[in-house]
Amino acid sequence: MTENALLPPPDYEIFCQVVDNYGDIGVCWRLARSLVRDHGFRVRLWVDDFVAFSRLCPVFHTAVQQAVVEGVDIRQWTMPLEQLEPAAVVIEAFACTLPEAHVEAMAARPVAPVWINLEYLSAEDWVSGCHGLASPHPSQPLTKHFFFPGFDVAGGGLLRETGLIAARDSFLQQDGRAAWMATNEVALPAADTLIVSLFAYEQPGLTDLVEIWVRSSRPVLLLVPEGRVLGDLARAFGVLGLSAGARLRKGSLSLAVLPFTDQDAYDRLLWVSDLNFARGEDSFVRAQWAGKPFVWHIYAQDDEAHFDKLDAFLQRYRAGLDPAAAEALVAFWHAWNGRGVPAAAWSAFAEGLPVIGPHAENWGLSQAAMPDLAMRLTQFCNHIVDARG
Repeated sequence: MTENALLPPPDYEIFCQVVDNYGDIGVCWRLARSLVRDHGFRVRLWVDDFVAFSRLCPVFHTAVQQAVVEGVDIRQWTMPLEQLEPAAVVIEAFACTLPEAHVEAMAARPVAPVWINLEYLSAEDWVSGCHGLASPHPSQPLTKHFFFPGFDVAGGGLLRETGLIAARDSFLQQDGRAAWMATNEVALPAADTLIVSLFAYEQPGLTDLVEIWVRSSRPVLLLVPEGRVLGDLARAFGVLGLSAGARLRKGSLSLAVLPFTDQDAYDRLLWVSDLNFARGEDSFVRAQWAGKPFVWHIYAQDDEAHFDKLDAFLQRYRAGLDPAAAEALVAFWHAWNGRGVPAAAWSAFAEGLPVIGPHAENWGLSQAAMPDLAMRLTQFCNHIVDARG
């Protein structure tokens, strides 16, 4: 018996498989930290791709198979899986399949763990009807429950650590923008500059949009973390390639390429910007907490099924927004996601930003007034335990 086997099992454990981006592990890492920091639970996080994880958590060293970072017990998900007693709550993130040996160990516990399938975030109407549904295992005395994040009281909420909004406001009130610029070796822009953060998938329409920013009467500062959009951005600037540390200027447009960063530093990037381009799920939610206008580059699915998800969110998000600004926002989001030309939709969108800004702040505050995902998850799990008697 190993020393690890003698330790009591954790309260929660999360299984995460990294698919082809950082959204899955980004959500799981953020949830694990929140369960530890905000709720005092012992948490074990299983990750199959330590290289991807180390980019979000730079202090983590990929050479190890286990480490504790910010109170989270991080384990490498290998096959066969290290044999440890299952946690009281077992979370399989985004329909990843648990190792059969671990499922058997779950069934062998005197008290069966609460088994949660954490699903992807969606604003679609059907989500509320599926949130919390139970699925009995076909051969083991176990039941899996589906947990859907969401934007209203009928869903599972959004990931938001305690004190996030207050931390954002304090950062901005203390002139955090100037400090951030100095720390990241970016020249402090003129007061009228439009500061844009760009975190996106490949974007073939970027060249024409960059040209608009180059000829803009208003200065534009483009802050771009390392990522998949750099190839398109290099072509737009007419250079062979771009990497972290690059600083370019063309007409009214200044460009700063930033290193890929951890989650807390990414939040500060969103806070210093006037407009945020976000991608996937995790950065999409963080852009909402920033309280600034943003554009969502949704992960593309076959047969353009992702537009159902995009439009479901837009239907909620645009409610109460000035009709002209709402129309411009929808048109630009559609163009950014392949239904239209971003450059053609930019002018109306840019004109609407002064109206969209307060709307974005109010949207974030309305979401922050509801319990966050970690809180709802713990309440949901407690309810299952209580129902068992």
